[in-house]
Amino acid sequence: MCGIVGYIGPKNAYPILLKGLKRLEYRGYDSAGVALLQNGNTVIYKKKGKVSELENYCNNKATFTNIGIAHTRWATHGEPNDINAHPHHSMNGLFTIIHNGIIENYEKIKEDLSAKGYHFYGQTDSEVLANLIEYMYAEGEHVNAELAVRMALSRVVGAYGLVVMCKNEPEQLIAARKSSPLAVGIGEGEYFLASDATPMIEYTKNVVYLNDNDVAILTRNSFTLKTVHADDELQPEIQQLELSVGELEKNGYEHFMLKEIFEQPKTIADSYRGRIDPETKEIVLGGLSEVMPRILEAKRIVIIACGTSWHAALIGEYLIEEFAQVPVEVEYASEYRYRKPIIRPDDVVLAISQSGETADTMAAIRLAKEKGALVLGICNVVGSSIARETHAGVYTHAGVEIGVASTKAFTAQVTVLILLAMRLARKHQTITDERYFSVVDSLLSVPDKLESILISHPKIKEIALKYKDSINALYLGRGYLFPVALEGALKLKEISYIHAEGYAAGEMKHGPIALIDSNLPVVVVAAKDRYYEKVVSNIQEVKARKGNIIAIVTEGDSALRAMVEDVIEIPKSDEVITPLLAVIPLQLLAYYMAVLRGCDVDQPRNLAKSVTVE
Repeated sequence: MCGIVGYIGPKNAYPILLKGLKRLEYRGYDSAGVALLQNGNTVIYKKKGKVSELENYCNNKATFTNIGIAHTRWATHGEPNDINAHPHHSMNGLFTIIHNGIIENYEKIKEDLSAKGYHFYGQTDSEVLANLIEYMYAEGEHVNAELAVRMALSRVVGAYGLVVMCKNEPEQLIAARKSSPLAVGIGEGEYFLASDATPMIEYTKNVVYLNDNDVAILTRNSFTLKTVHADDELQPEIQQLELSVGELEKNGYEHFMLKEIFEQPKTIADSYRGRIDPETKEIVLGGLSEVMPRILEAKRIVIIACGTSWHAALIGEYLIEEFAQVPVEVEYASEYRYRKPIIRPDDVVLAISQSGETADTMAAIRLAKEKGALVLGICNVVGSSIARETHAGVYTHAGVEIGVASTKAFTAQVTVLILLAMRLARKHQTITDERYFSVVDSLLSVPDKLESILISHPKIKEIALKYKDSINALYLGRGYLFPVALEGALKLKEISYIHAEGYAAGEMKHGPIALIDSNLPVVVVAAKDRYYEKVVSNIQEVKARKGNIIAIVTEGDSALRAMVEDVIEIPKSDEVITPLLAVIPLQLLAYYMAVLRGCDVDQPRNLAKSVTVE
């Protein structure tokens, strides 16, 4: 869940590393550090806090070098402080490493190394790995740095995205990957390393995504690819980046999150563009074409996801069951692999992840593949682990999402799930032409309708001002809007630190109603759909207990306007499309609540964007 950057080439490495850390800071921001090889010596600078703290610390220090590594951390082992910050060096200073992931057997390795005279300055598993590499290097016969790294990794259990520098072999970087993303950028006489492509986009478009157990050896003029367990050289698969530098800038917005909220008319259109025939309105999902016969034969679809993606999956469950008439189960990936699930060869397992690197989701994918299920992916990052390890899948085309609290990735995922449900329904002949074209036409109208919602953002800010000092909030919805309520509550929790719970509105009287009083804001997603009258009854129950209601309503709903304290209107739409509209005010409400409370919107405490540890 941390950010890795490395550089070797003719340029000054430090500015490249620092800019790369800033680009990757959304992956973790407990501490940051750089290690620079200078005239045969390794210089390490690291500080607790954000990259800006490191930058200030390095002012007026000697930073010129042509080779270096850098890291921004989300803590797993050891509290966030200067000592536990990366990079880490081995006891005798021969090796310096940056590491993402978790070494599960580090305590046993540490015990063995301690018995051999090694001592440790911090509490991290990464420092243990640095010393294991040094031990292999120092004790082995004819062992160079590359072999020492491979020998050490053959002994560890766990996950790693790893970059290593050796003081005695100062003209190379060694990188390795297992269950934690790592990419190599290929320039002219220079190489870049990073957890994802964002730090290297302004230097090169050519990138190689390392596979599990890959080991890359980089010098100024060579790139050698091997594996942990074999000395044979592999042929790297070079991919072209489609990312642009402009996507990584705020472009005048105060925060990346606000920019990404306002990008959703475009990202939703991008997610269906080229997939709906403009003449016939037929849906084509090219990434699924080869496996579509097997999907259509499935007796059950299991969707696995975490966090915001899990909320999108719930909407997908409602869509696929209603229209395609296929049973669907939605599972938390973090629970799925541990509860001994029943997986049959005629199941389809669909994994959803923004980053395509979520560790729990990856583990669930591997379990499903072992059991013979067809495994599909919906993710946002080309070349990610989920994209490569699933049998087939669909990209969401949301573009880079830098704000840690997901917004546009959620609506892109829901868009793809709508396309999938309609495609399956069409193939199964479980939907009438009239209903099908109604849904597709409604989807095509979403970008314009979102623009009208976004125009109302100043009013949403006014509502946020009324409730910014709340300590709790309740979100209610029914049907397709129940997962939207869950997502709204999650957004508020993530960035404003207000405790919020999402509930199916019909469940309110089974417990949460006890919380309602004049101090509790209750956000009700109450668009006009088949559940509308039931939701109105739930609103009456809240009103009877003096709850303060913020209602998301369909334009022109004067009845609810007279009943509640605050109203945010959304355009009328087909009820299966309404989640794409209703979630936008909830994102903006959470955003403005956080801003007004003085919270760090883009980098909320304790969170990271890409959750690559279990």
